[in-house]
Amino acid sequence: MSPLLELTSVTKSFGAVRALKGVSFDLHAGEVHALLGENGAGKSTLIKVITGAHQPDSGSLALNGQPIANLTPAAAHKLGIACIYQQPALFPDLTVAENIALRLEPASALRKINWHERHDRATQLLQRIGANISPDAEVRSLSMPGQQLVEIACAIGAGARIVIMDEPTASLTQKETHLLFAIVRDLRETGVGIIYISHRLEEIFQLADRVTVLRDGESVGTNKVDDLTETELIKMMVGREVSAIYPAAESAPGEIVLALKNLSCAAGGVHDVSLEIRAGEILGLSGLVGAGRTELARALFGITPADAGEIILKGQRITISSPQEAVAHGIAYVPEDRRRHGVILPMPIAQNITMAIHPRIFPGTWLRFGAERQLALEFIRDLDVRTSGPDALGGSLSGGNQQKISLARWLATKPRLLILDEPTQGVDVGAKSEIHKIIRRLAQQGLAVLMISSDLPEILGMSDRIAVMRGGTLVVVLPSKSDTHTVMAKALGQTL
Repeated sequence: MSPLLELTSVTKSFGAVRALKGVSFDLHAGEVHALLGENGAGKSTLIKVITGAHQPDSGSLALNGQPIANLTPAAAHKLGIACIYQQPALFPDLTVAENIALRLEPASALRKINWHERHDRATQLLQRIGANISPDAEVRSLSMPGQQLVEIACAIGAGARIVIMDEPTASLTQKETHLLFAIVRDLRETGVGIIYISHRLEEIFQLADRVTVLRDGESVGTNKVDDLTETELIKMMVGREVSAIYPAAESAPGEIVLALKNLSCAAGGVHDVSLEIRAGEILGLSGLVGAGRTELARALFGITPADAGEIILKGQRITISSPQEAVAHGIAYVPEDRRRHGVILPMPIAQNITMAIHPRIFPGTWLRFGAERQLALEFIRDLDVRTSGPDALGGSLSGGNQQKISLARWLATKPRLLILDEPTQGVDVGAKSEIHKIIRRLAQQGLAVLMISSDLPEILGMSDRIAVMRGGTLVVVLPSKSDTHTVMAKALGQTL
């Protein structure tokens, strides 16, 4: 029986850069085939070839044994190929039902719209995947996980035979992740072939039947998941052992940098948070999505200012009513969504890095582009950013390198307290190890770090202490040697 999808010796170059170097890949009906590799390994280019966004320079593509030439996105959609990207491609000002209709209904200027049918179809699709989302809700009102569930509903409604999932759980809660896994298994049972891309290796071992690893545009190998260990898989991806993903602390924390006393923010749903963060310490902030972690960070950075309680910085009580005031007090915040709030993709790296320090880098009317470039070069070197130089655009970087640039922007402000919201979300295992080493090095240099993460191994491996939030408040601060069960039990409100 021929594969559902088969690519043979596919190559693709962009100028002098060879993104794919003779990659072969196949997918069977009723199979979950994981596609892994570091950022820049060629995964995105391969997916764009499969969806018709890129034409290969050489090689062939076949569907059910039938060769396909000059594939376009429209043709791929008609052939039953659907891709659910990490950043949902939905229209924010339209409702959920309208977005689903745009994917499923034929385009016609003269066709009469049946609004009742649209609503019912959207309701049925959302119910099928267990999504508690109103068809009448505007997409902009949905969280990122909610938008991803709408994308899945669109793919199911279109009767897709091949579904590509690109980092689908990157912003999902544990409950939503379990729901997604159930959907994936249901699709597999109905004969749908699924290409699953994720940096979370535990998901690969839970879901995938086979795994193909790309490195530097080439296929390293395809194996049954049951025949591999996590260590072997990591070595295939990065070409080396990654033995110190979580570097150990080498110095004791110093004086208290920030103290919170009964801090509350009604707009963010945060109440009565009391907490201390010390110089040289990485304080991990754990809890389920919706527990109030990001809302606390936004209150500390003045995006949604606190309305009760005290913020004490270096022994002095302060108020923070705007991000500008937070920066002036030495507080920096690297947000969760680097594409929306971290890096401006069409802007050069040098301008991205100096954006928060314009008054310092450009005093008065002087435009010191040489100083800007020199500062950018220093951060590129110190953070080991892989780029052609400071004039390269932010959008040209891999996810891990974008995160380093986002970090560089706020390090340029010379902060006392660095708040990191999901610092390694959506980056590969090699880049994750590099970012962890940077964070640990910053702490050893005396910076106080508040690290928010939904990745429990990351919280346990990186934190000097672990603060757990639930329902908008702090429930406990645990020592670094705590285990997964203890942290999750506290996050869920269970009594040990």
